[in-house]
Amino acid sequence: MCGIAGYIGQIPNSSNCLEAMVREIHHRGPDDRGIWKNDEAGIGLAHARLSILDLSSAGHQPMHSVSKNFVIVFNGEIYNHKNLRSELDSHSHINWSGHSDTETLLAAIECWGLEKTLKKTKGMFAIALWDTQKHTLHLARDRFGEKPLYYGWVTTASTAASAFVFGSELKALRAYPGFANPVSREALAMFMRFTYVPSPYSIYQNIFK
Repeated sequence: MCGIAGYIGQIPNSSNCLEAMVREIHHRGPDDRGIWKNDEAGIGLAHARLSILDLSSAGHQPMHSVSKNFVIVFNGEIYNHKNLRSELDSHSHINWSGHSDTETLLAAIECWGLEKTLKKTKGMFAIALWDTQKHTLHLARDRFGEKPLYYGWVTTASTAASAFVFGSELKALRAYPGFANPVSREALAMFMRFTYVPSPYSIYQNIFK
């Protein structure tokens, strides 16, 4: 199953923040977990791993591309990743370090770019991709929304500064230090009407799914 979480924002104790966020989704990936951060850029990524396609440490996340231009956390499965590998190998020789579809995604993004890679990809997924050169974060989800992805802006109780946060479950976002987003009255009304909160809303203000 796996789980992802992260933020963009300047905060103290960033490692503690990421550990707290990923701890809340440990049940999604009990086999391994990892964090990566760049305090200068104000970016942090976390991953809880359920090992399926590659049981070795070669599938550990967050994962860097060979060029170090990209860092990814990924939840899901790419059904055609072996076909993508074959297509990539026909273009250039790649020294694969493992057998995970995460590594395939990164190699494809380096070769074709994110948009073309997603168009070629068949599967269920939620992805957070950080471009270390352009300092940009991309979030992507499969076409049917099988893999959950919550995202939005947090204003903490102790400061007016806001941060962009994301994760596989709301509880990961609530673990961000000082989370104080109030319940959305609009979302609450929809819950009372439909018995669920429809997309793109969540029960919290400024948090979406």
